[in-house]
Amino acid sequence: MKCVLRDQAETVPGMTSVLLERGHLSLTVNNIPARICPNCGEAYADEAVAANLLRQAEKMARAGMQAFNFGYTLPRLHGAALGFYSNKQ
Repeated sequence: MKCVLRDQAETVPGMTSVLLERGHLSLTVNNIPARICPNCGEAYADEAVAANLLRQAEKMARAGMQAFNFGYTLPRLHGAALGFYSNKQ
């Protein structure tokens, strides 16, 4: 995939972080698999990953959560759904 910004360099596999904000909810999600532009750093998550992030954020908003830092977990080999874990104990 080519980067749509600037020089349209070929993206490479990598990890990124994203800040999702809505009303009083602020979520930082780390270690998201994405395609990264080596020139400008723009990150592109695939459709399934992006949809999962938005579903999880919506669940947290409905639960009344306000500020959390999460790490993205990859699907298990036996086909379990994508999920998150909390860095807070």
